[in-house]
Amino acid sequence: MKKLLASVSAGAIALLSTSFAIGAELPGKFAGVTIDAKLIGGQQYEPLYERIGEWEKLTGAKVNILSKKNHFELDKEIKSDIASGSLKWCVGSNHSSFAPQYPDIYTDLTKLIPAEEIAAFVPANIKASTLDGKLVMLPRAQFDVSALYYQKSIYADEANKTAFKAKYGYELTPPDTWQQVTDQAIFFTKAPDFYGTQFAGKEEAINGRFYEMLVAEGGEYIDKDGKPAFNSAAGIKALDWFVNLYKAKAVPAGTTNYLWDDLGQGFASGSIAINLDWPGWASFFNDPKSSKVAGNVGVKVQPAGSSGKRTGWSGSHGFSVTNACANKEAAASLVWWLTNEDSQKLEAKAGPLPTRTAVWAWDIEQAKGDAYKTEVLAAFQEAAKNAFPVPPLAEWIEISNAVYPELQAAILGDKTSKEALDTAAQKATDILKDAGKL
Repeated sequence: MKKLLASVSAGAIALLSTSFAIGAELPGKFAGVTIDAKLIGGQQYEPLYERIGEWEKLTGAKVNILSKKNHFELDKEIKSDIASGSLKWCVGSNHSSFAPQYPDIYTDLTKLIPAEEIAAFVPANIKASTLDGKLVMLPRAQFDVSALYYQKSIYADEANKTAFKAKYGYELTPPDTWQQVTDQAIFFTKAPDFYGTQFAGKEEAINGRFYEMLVAEGGEYIDKDGKPAFNSAAGIKALDWFVNLYKAKAVPAGTTNYLWDDLGQGFASGSIAINLDWPGWASFFNDPKSSKVAGNVGVKVQPAGSSGKRTGWSGSHGFSVTNACANKEAAASLVWWLTNEDSQKLEAKAGPLPTRTAVWAWDIEQAKGDAYKTEVLAAFQEAAKNAFPVPPLAEWIEISNAVYPELQAAILGDKTSKEALDTAAQKATDILKDAGKL
């Protein structure tokens, strides 16, 4: 028996205490209820939402999707709702990097979701979804850490092997260090039709990539005293990686305006040799209906920096219920539905990493006999060993929004890396001082 737990009347509890098979029958009937939702949009996130119609049929409730945007735009909209006092919707997409900004708007799901359901998730993902003792989101099958996708054929080409070794003095193989990525990206580039690599160039996306490169170079974003410390020698080296590739024209000229969908479409177009990206793209890249590189995709663990550490910026997506929601039980039911075993299997089939323990086991079993899926899972399981979250700051996104224009200025050649990082560090320091953290 599964019950949706809530502080409701005995009659309501009786209504909700129906027996069901996970993923086949959802607990609760909510006829006449409409749940307003704000969800993340984008190629890798959309298939899950097709299951909402089934939830509506089972419960009698309706879902009204108010917004479907990338997380950066969704974040701005949520902040606007908070500022204007118009936050009345019920279910929102959330992310472990964004959640600390909103400590008070989401309800504790341990009061709405049965304990045995919460226990079915990977404990580390539940920990990352918990703030100040409150479970503020249920994680979907979208645990994010990046690995390296590459076009296999260019590494098998004998002419490439010979020319590369003559120029760089070592064998041409998929890169294991970021210096090798630089060498190979420059070598493979034949602009404007083919580029060695690419990177997200704005919003938290570039700040996150800079952050993980900083760690790989042996630096730290925030020091033990809570002060911004990324304007260091390691920080300059990390930022120079982006600067030098842009200067060498080994990345598309528009990369400073790219976000995740741009990168995914870019690699799938066949015009990019090497692409650090998320697991959610794995199926898309190998599908001939969507990708020109289908059948030619290799995947391996993310490269290491000069410190020997590998990059590994990570986080997890999920769904939350707002404190303002008038129908929290129905909202929690929807959140459960979108993260249950069937939903996680649907997402995991396409490449994203599950957050339920049983679905991990299922995913590994399903990969048997599928060489590409096996390669993907092996690469991302190894990548996950190097995963690390963003600094645990409520101000992380605010700092990112202040830092990324400075990173762009260095990449575009308007400032030196040192000038850009010194300015960015001062902006981050001011934000933390205003928040009373320094």
